[in-house]
Parts: sequence; C-alpha cells; structure tokens
Amino acid sequence: MPASSALRRSLAVIAALPLLTLAACGYGSQAKDDGTAKVAAGAKKIEGLDTVKIGYFGNLTHGTALVGVQKGIFQKALGATRAEPAIFNAGPSEIEALNSGSIDIGWIGPSPAINGYTKSAGKNLRIIGGSASGGVKLVVNPDKIKSLKDVKGKRIATPQLGNTQDVAFLNWAAEQGWKVDPQSGKGDVTVVRSDNKVTPDAYKSGSVDGAWVPEPTASKLVAEGGKVLLDESTLWPDKKFVITNIIVRQDFLKKYPKVVEAVLKGSVETNKWINANPDAAKEAANKRLEQDSGKALPADVLDPAWKSIRFTDDPLASTLNTEAEHAVKAGLLQKPDLKGIYDLAPLNKVLKAEGEPAVDDAGLGVK
Repeated sequence: MPASSALRRSLAVIAALPLLTLAACGYGSQAKDDGTAKVAAGAKKIEGLDTVKIGYFGNLTHGTALVGVQKGIFQKALGATRAEPAIFNAGPSEIEALNSGSIDIGWIGPSPAINGYTKSAGKNLRIIGGSASGGVKLVVNPDKIKSLKDVKGKRIATPQLGNTQDVAFLNWAAEQGWKVDPQSGKGDVTVVRSDNKVTPDAYKSGSVDGAWVPEPTASKLVAEGGKVLLDESTLWPDKKFVITNIIVRQDFLKKYPKVVEAVLKGSVETNKWINANPDAAKEAANKRLEQDSGKALPADVLDPAWKSIRFTDDPLASTLNTEAEHAVKAGLLQKPDLKGIYDLAPLNKVLKAEGEPAVDDAGLGVK
C-alpha cells in the first residue's frame, strides 16, 4: 500500500476512535476544581486574557501537567488569567481540540504532534517545550513469553493505531526481521490496538499476551502478574527519548506570547519541584489522577511507574525526528517536513531567567 494511502487510512481510523469523556464543547473532559488553583489576591490578568485552556492525559507520563495543576503552580504563574484544564484519552482528539480552539496549550506525545503538524501543512501547532522521557515498556505474560524471540506469533497490545507506542512497537518488530501489516496489525506478530483503560482487562482475560504501553498501564500489567520484557529507554542513546511534548496553537502563541511564557514558566518550575521532591510529586500526581478520574493508583502501580519516567524541559528534538522516521518506515506516514515544528524561543527565555541552559531544536525550529 502506498504510504500516502496508509497515512490517510491511519488518520481516518484514529479520528474515528472515541474520546474518554465528552465535555459540553465536544472535546476532552473538564478537570474537577478542588480549590488547589486559587487566584492570588491582587493578581492581574496577563495580556487581558480571562482563561487559558490546557489539555493533558490522565497518564503519569503527563506528570508535569498533573502536578502543575494539582499544586497550583500554573495558576500562580498565570496570575488572574484562569488556568482551565481538560483531560483527554487520545492524542488525535487533543489535536482536534487544539485545531478547533477548544484548548490553547497541551501536553501530548510525539506521534500525534507530528501528525497534527504535517496534516495542517505546518500551519497550526508548534512544539514549545519538553516534559518527559521514558515510561514505556513491553510487558508480557511470563507463562507464554520468556524471551524477546518468543514475542513472534503472539498478540501484543498497543494503545492506538499510529500512536507513539504503536509506531515504536512496529519499528522494533521490523528490526527483529518480522513483517506486520501496519493497518490490520496482522503478521509475524499480531498488534492489537487497545485503549490503555481496557488493556489490563484484555491481559487478564488472555486476549492479549502482552502490551507495549506507557505508564501507569505498564505497571498495572505487572501488578496483574506480567513481566517487563523490555524497557523502551534501553533502545535509545543515553536512555532518553521524548514521550511528552508541550504544544500550542500558533495563532494563540502569536496573540498571547506572555501567557505562553507564563505556562512555560509554570512547567519549568513544576519539573524543578518534581525532580527535587520525587515522593511528594508522585503523591501530587496521584491525587490529581484521583480528582480527574475518581480513582487513585495503588502503591504497587504508582511507585514503579513513577521511577521509570524522567521529567525534563528539554524536548529531546533529535529523538522526535527519529520517531518520525520510524513512522515512515512502518508505512504510517509520508516522509514529513518537520522544519518549523519547534519554537523554543519562549522556553529558552524562561530557562535563561531561571539560570538554566538553553535547549536545542535539532535544526527543526522556526526560521
């Protein structure tokens, strides 16, 4: 199948997948207000803006957003401009919300960011910062799979057709010399596209033999008796690869640059606090998950999951380019022109003010 047809089918299938919860606006679900993000007395709106709408997933790999919202760090940075969070279950739905103006800024994985940028011919989003690295594992049923070679012929779940983990698994399978049709998922190994919320049940029922998934789903599988067969970080130089970026709508960045800087300031401060206070940060993230979903993670899931994620302001741009190449090789994407996908000037301005080194866009920044 030509790559262009594969891309169209991928985008069509992805766009058809359901959202976790439908809000009144039609995209994402409104985060609950538990009073943690109070506007300080005497605070002023930035650039006269009433509200900035911030999207993220209920995943620990979006821990910067979880902690920043829970601790009120974003709200403090924004003054009287209200931080309004919205929770998503899938990258394509968050991109759709960004395109429609339902959110202004979002935490998101590299594959949907790449797809969103290329689909709009580089006219809608920009990546403006990094957030997290790591936190992705291949977890398997140890009774059925005892070594990497045993994965052949088995049923392995990924979160969604064309999503970041799906691309990573297809690329890894190809490196083993196995052939898999990227659309159907059929081949030397069967790829089962399964929502992270239902994958643990699919594993327990035996309908999948393992999964290539982000945290906390990976640790949920381990708690059900699964075994970590491979940590994706071991496949990357210095064990670093982008799992979560910060994106913004280009027209919002142009109209409200100081608001964007304030959100980035909140992100940098949050990452600094997370890395200095890992246990307290872990608990804050879990409390936010409980507020957003109604259910906290148990310690046997939370603890190992949190340890496997690195929080960083660096977008690790060179690894995003590599991930795009993986999607092309898998037949899910035409070779993209990613020049201009990054605008790191606002982040580097914030980092300089904090006495931190600048981060690099790997030659993919705005001209």
